[in-house]
Amino acid sequence: MMNFKSITFFVVFLSCLLVSRAEKVEVVVEGATPIAQTDEDFICVTLDWWPTNKCDYDQCPWGQAGLFNLDLKNKILEKAVKAFHPLRIRVGGSLQDQVVYNVRNNIENCQPFQKQDKGFLFGFSIGCLDMKRWDELNEFFNQTRAKVTFGLNALIGRKESETEKTLWVGDWYSHNARDLMSYTISKGYTIDSYELGNELCGVGVSARIEAKQYAKDMATLKNLVKGMYPNQKTQPKVLGPGGFYDKKWFDTFLDASGHDVIDGVTHHIYNLGPGNNPDVVRRVQDPFFLTQIAQTFKDVSNAIDKFAPWSGAWVSESGGAYNSGGQLVSYTFAFGFWYLDQLGMTSVYNHKVYCRQALTGGNYALLNTTTFVPNPDYYGALLWHRVMGSKVLSVMHKGSPYLRVYSHCAKKEPGVSFVFINLSKNTSFEIDLFHDLNLNGGSPNFEFKGHKKREEYHLTPKDGNILSSIVLLNGTPLELSDSLEIPKLKPKLVDGLKPISIAAHSIAFVTIRDFNAPACS
Repeated sequence: MMNFKSITFFVVFLSCLLVSRAEKVEVVVEGATPIAQTDEDFICVTLDWWPTNKCDYDQCPWGQAGLFNLDLKNKILEKAVKAFHPLRIRVGGSLQDQVVYNVRNNIENCQPFQKQDKGFLFGFSIGCLDMKRWDELNEFFNQTRAKVTFGLNALIGRKESETEKTLWVGDWYSHNARDLMSYTISKGYTIDSYELGNELCGVGVSARIEAKQYAKDMATLKNLVKGMYPNQKTQPKVLGPGGFYDKKWFDTFLDASGHDVIDGVTHHIYNLGPGNNPDVVRRVQDPFFLTQIAQTFKDVSNAIDKFAPWSGAWVSESGGAYNSGGQLVSYTFAFGFWYLDQLGMTSVYNHKVYCRQALTGGNYALLNTTTFVPNPDYYGALLWHRVMGSKVLSVMHKGSPYLRVYSHCAKKEPGVSFVFINLSKNTSFEIDLFHDLNLNGGSPNFEFKGHKKREEYHLTPKDGNILSSIVLLNGTPLELSDSLEIPKLKPKLVDGLKPISIAAHSIAFVTIRDFNAPACS
């Protein structure tokens, strides 16, 4: 008969098992050849035009983060961008097709966006960018060594159709863009790429353009860029259409665009629904939901292979939940499940660049809109940029779908890097790695045992609460120093012979320097 102490011990032991149980998983890496390749600077963020009075669901989360208002002298902002060395920054967003550039000082009353009840897209007037602000922005980009994509106004020169609602007709008027490029070149500012338009493809969001007309306008932009930047080595890339994937529209657009016109085929992702959707927190933990969007990445990649193989796929804006992000989720640890899974999936489907909405502004910002203090996803993005190289490896396992795994050649130095995403609240995982070097599937995999110490970066939420906005690295909270420096991200070194342990509700980056994959040599 059990005594009281025995019963108590049994209950405690049973409850520990129920709270968190470890599951052994064999992860197989195919290291012979890469399956895809990203750009070296895969991580990208958007700086948006939204003014202070951009509001959704009774809140106005943009503050002073819009391009007209952003405090470009803020030291935290500067250091946060510099830490990437370099960070891609896309200048654009919903209002970019209502921005005019006052290069010749011929626009009277050149003002930022004003709230309008009707007659304008998104409820805001035309916004006017004067060259003083353009100078300030470029000083910031130069100071932080950012790589800049500039989103051009694609509606300028067109008018709304009299017969079809939201359809805009006529040719793109390129003269204002030419003036901006001319000024930009004269000042010695570097632009990595120009993107034409924002969410005007397919059925559009507030406006749309027919696919063949858009293709014609892309050719106009390409010729303009070639003329303004004759040196091919420094010539900015041309990107488009920067909207939501629609098979018929994209196929027509790419087929009509002409050889070597488009350097990057850009599309947007907001697969979590509206920002006030209470289901967002469940969706970011649901592996079956997260996987659904893979078909879009695959379709875009396939369309490019068929119609524009000289080009590459980019996600040029992705905020998960539209209308400024998930109100209680997008700035928390939980959102990293969605974000890092997106980075992994898009890299597998041969996307070159992934632009997060936004660097600051909205609920989905990497930096707090008011203080610029990094949110959890900032550190996930920075770790990806530092440890995940451009060559993508095939990796698979037959364990729980709540364990997501992606693998790349390590950045700069030898070895292989992994990101493990554990969506499970209750299950931890013990990982044994296997290396499949056979291209034909004939020979058995062999278990990999490292002899050098592994570099591990384990990200967990404060107090185990995934809705916390404080993230821990290997058990230590990531916080700015007293001098407002971004914290150093140091790995813990682990015996390479031991299995890799992934805690419940955690994210881990792991680099193995003596994992000799031929794809990475």
